[in-house]
Amino acid sequence: MKSPFKYSDDNKRYYTLNCFLRRKFSSKVFKVTLNAGMTCPNRDGTKSIKGCAFCSENKSGEFAGNPKNSIAEQFDSIRLKLHQKWPQALYIAYFQAGTNTYAPLDKLKAIYTAALNLPGIVGINIATRPDCINEEIAELLKIISEKTFLTVELGLQTIFDITAKAMNRCHSYKDFLEGYNLLVSKGINVCIHIIDGLPGETHEMMLETAREIARLHPQSVKIHLLHIIKGTQIYYDFVSGGFKELSLEEYVQVVCDQLEVLPPDVVIQRLTGDGDKRTLVAPLWSLKKLCVINEIDKELLRRNSMQGIKYSL
Repeated sequence: MKSPFKYSDDNKRYYTLNCFLRRKFSSKVFKVTLNAGMTCPNRDGTKSIKGCAFCSENKSGEFAGNPKNSIAEQFDSIRLKLHQKWPQALYIAYFQAGTNTYAPLDKLKAIYTAALNLPGIVGINIATRPDCINEEIAELLKIISEKTFLTVELGLQTIFDITAKAMNRCHSYKDFLEGYNLLVSKGINVCIHIIDGLPGETHEMMLETAREIARLHPQSVKIHLLHIIKGTQIYYDFVSGGFKELSLEEYVQVVCDQLEVLPPDVVIQRLTGDGDKRTLVAPLWSLKKLCVINEIDKELLRRNSMQGIKYSL
């Protein structure tokens, strides 16, 4: 059944990344996750040595490449497999692990240039922290954006400073806005990354984060659920009974409520997260990614709802 949502070319009631990329490039487009071996000011002692309370030792790069290999080598190992099935596919180089604007300018330029020169590349995605954006870096990113389809993924997670402090984020919402506004002033696409289910946050708090994102009106959004990963700070709090994980039903309800208040033209890059079953402790239901997506689709259908239905300027 075709969706009534205008930013859809299938049965989805929200603006999927697949739909956006198909319309923009008229082709199948894959993200290829790369690892530039970046560290983070929240780990190297600049701000902290603990990292964010939910972040794994791999710096959220469980499925990224091996940083001992060159960018081209990492890319080729994945591209060659995809090429066998989709020989006409195009690619986006995705720097995911660590903070990918946290290095000297010359190093950043070399890394981004290496990605630009990869075969079949039509875009670059750069994951980073908002407090690792300054004028010089923003200018470099502007130059890159003039050469390819660039998206900078900024980790916000929550608008509530009390939660961010508990998660050892080591930046405030004010810091986020400074980094975000600097990128937007340069005409750079920004994807805002948030996490649902952070300890202490209520359904209303998670919804309020989505309302604030709606006010900002970014190019795209990633909604992730909290993964409790073995060895992280929140893992020890969780196993001692310090907080409870979201149930599948709770997660579906909050995601659908968030979609309803987000602008209809904001691309939804993600509605759940990929967990590594070797280290993921909870929620184990999240390992069935397709099931989670199906439940969100069914709930929107049950409500006769869609992205942006409650959005107002």
